[in-house]
Amino acid sequence: MAAANRETRIEALVARLDPFCEQIVALQRLPGLAVGVISAGDLVYERGFGVTKVPGGAPVTPDTLFHMASVTKPFVATAIMQLVEAGKVQLEAPVTRYLPYFEMADDRLAAVTIELLLSHRSGMPDVDDYEWDRPQHDAAALERYVRTLGEQRLLAAPGAHFAYSNIAYEVLGDVVAKASDSSFEDYVQAHIFEPLGMTHTTLTVAEAEQSRVARGHTLSADGEVVERAVYPYNRAHAPSSTLVSSVRDMARWAAMLLNDGELDGARIVVPETLARMWTPLAHLHPKLPTQIGLSWFLDSYRGYRTIHHSGGDEGFRSHLVLLPEARLAAVAMCNADFQHVFAPGLATSAALEIMLTPER
Repeated sequence: MAAANRETRIEALVARLDPFCEQIVALQRLPGLAVGVISAGDLVYERGFGVTKVPGGAPVTPDTLFHMASVTKPFVATAIMQLVEAGKVQLEAPVTRYLPYFEMADDRLAAVTIELLLSHRSGMPDVDDYEWDRPQHDAAALERYVRTLGEQRLLAAPGAHFAYSNIAYEVLGDVVAKASDSSFEDYVQAHIFEPLGMTHTTLTVAEAEQSRVARGHTLSADGEVVERAVYPYNRAHAPSSTLVSSVRDMARWAAMLLNDGELDGARIVVPETLARMWTPLAHLHPKLPTQIGLSWFLDSYRGYRTIHHSGGDEGFRSHLVLLPEARLAAVAMCNADFQHVFAPGLATSAALEIMLTPER
């Protein structure tokens, strides 16, 4: 995108996306929404709309911290791939090589590899209850959860087909911990957040700057917007769900991904690793174009390859999308869970449409 044309697109982005997001917030009764757009490594649009809490919350800004839910998973995958690069993990190896205490009531567990877990093709079941109302905070919580899976069975043969599994990512987080001789959270903090300068991002909400943290909301029985009684945090489910971040911090993550795994001299992964993570491994459904790589969902938009992941938990929704060939990305997050229409997805789609639309 030529410099003059890029500047014109950015001007159009501000002029058109501001009112679009304001309309989303008003029509969908969202407490708050934050949106960022990254072009050629620069955060060219950063806006907050609404408030962090109803009633009486502070205005949402690009530094407001939102629970990102399943947008956590690509961080898990990146940590695993760093360990692959370091020779500490092999994608083709069975997960039990790294977690010898991990058992299921299913002999097929022996065929579940790290790659199958990363690509949601392991046959693993999903989490029934995250116990957000009974959170565990100690460092042993993740291994303890993995050890509770002994009575579970696989839902399908390993490698048979795509089936989204949060349990798979709890197990992968434990692999990160054991292969690195660290806790999962400490590893990601030291090897991803700190090198990228994601200074306010955390996997442990209690460690976040509380004045920046948005609260989650839902609808009451009589249709009123109300704050969720509990915040979605439990250390036993940190790898699948507990990323807390802002537009500005997520922009640094996206900029690294758009720059072949490096940002400001910090090399997170080598380009070949990203290429492997973004290689299609299976369709989500035979009739759908969306495919899965290693944690990332793969599609196309207006002729461009798209790499994306969404998140949704009690009180929150989020979405991140990358167009590597266009050097373009968008991220959005809101503190509500009650909309039929996925508001962050609408915001990121609108941003991409504006940035990719030729001037008439």
